[in-house]
Amino acid sequence: MTSPSATGTGPADRTAADARVLCDARALGEAPPVPGGVLWKLTESGRQLDANVVRIAPGDRITAHTETQLDVMLLVVAGDGMLGKGPGDTPQRLTEGAVAWLPHGAPRSITAGAAGLTYVTVHRRRPGMWIGARPDA
Repeated sequence: MTSPSATGTGPADRTAADARVLCDARALGEAPPVPGGVLWKLTESGRQLDANVVRIAPGDRITAHTETQLDVMLLVVAGDGMLGKGPGDTPQRLTEGAVAWLPHGAPRSITAGAAGLTYVTVHRRRPGMWIGARPDA
C-alpha cells in the first residue's frame, strides 16, 4: 500500500518527519544558572505545535498579561515559582513536575523563586504573518 507522501500528493507531503527526541528539557533546567530566556525552541517544518523551554532567572517574572487566542500547557522541569491568575486571585505555587493549563483569555503572570524557574510550554502553532487575505481564509 502506498502512502500519500510516497505518491507526491496529499497532506503528508508537508512533513515526512520521524518521531524522535528533540531535547532534554530537564538537563537544560539543571544546567548552571543562566540568564532568563528561551533555552530551546521547536523549529521543525510542517509542525502543528509550538513548544519552548524557557528559563526565568531567580526573582524575575513574566508580568501579567492575557493571551487572547491560544491555550498554553506549561510543565515545570526545574526550580520553582508562582503562577498569578489575575487581580485579587491567590497565586498558585509552581514546583518541579507541576503541569499548568493557561486557557486563552485568562490573565496570567509567572514569578521565579530563589533558584529560578525552567519550564516547557506547548500550544497550537501561531499562524505566520500575511500581507493581504490569508490563503486558508
